[in-house]
Amino acid sequence: MLDVVLYAHTMTEIAGTRWVITGAAGNIGSALRSALLDREAVLVSTDVRSMTPLGPQEVVTSTDLADLAALVELFDGAHGVIHLGGIPDEADFHDLAEVNIVGTYHVLEAARRAGVARVVYASSNRLTGFYPSGAHIAPHVPPRPDGFYGVSKVAGEALCRLYADKFGISTISLRIGSYEQQPGSAREQRTWLSPADAVRAFIAAMTTTEHTAVFYAVSANTEGWWDLDAGTAVGFTPQDDASQWGETQHIDPHMPQGGVYATPAYSTDRMRE
Repeated sequence: MLDVVLYAHTMTEIAGTRWVITGAAGNIGSALRSALLDREAVLVSTDVRSMTPLGPQEVVTSTDLADLAALVELFDGAHGVIHLGGIPDEADFHDLAEVNIVGTYHVLEAARRAGVARVVYASSNRLTGFYPSGAHIAPHVPPRPDGFYGVSKVAGEALCRLYADKFGISTISLRIGSYEQQPGSAREQRTWLSPADAVRAFIAAMTTTEHTAVFYAVSANTEGWWDLDAGTAVGFTPQDDASQWGETQHIDPHMPQGGVYATPAYSTDRMRE
């Protein structure tokens, strides 16, 4: 176990290292794959959706998060895993538990069995979406998820911490903001994560010398809600600001940061009958 921890502390370069990306066909996954290939990483990209390799240094495959044995085989020889896979929004809790919670357990357990040094976990700002808009939130505050999706991310972060503490795997969790080309609402003016800053956040998570960490992956928005110090500590320095897209709109400071995601209907409408 100690060898794994020490090895994780040496992963400060990307060129020539082999990374597995789950959920690689999504918006963030596609952008990250391109950025990492530009930096000469060797990629194994997997998703339940079909993909086309973006270059000669990438292999694409279809692997279900439910298949632990297949994940162990896929992770063999990898320096690290970037876990983007899962249901990306509110859904019936049973589905979220099966895909987001058990699936994340499978990723971490496969990493342990395969001897992978680091897992970078795509968490979410929705984990703290019930804090009021007038609050300034740091990663160490107690979770207040705005829905069952946020609950699944609480569980995912807890699993990451367990595997870091008990099994010596380096785990870095990014609470991803609103990933968009530009902010499209008053809420996104506070939560916006630009594509360029998203790449910066994941590069920092892949290369930091910290053994375990949680930080908000969000741009340097003038009216942002979340503390950026934890990101700075792992080497993430966002460069973009939502204010460049126009004047910031007012938000009621008592309204949950999750906005519509925090409304009862956003959850109940997605429950199975």
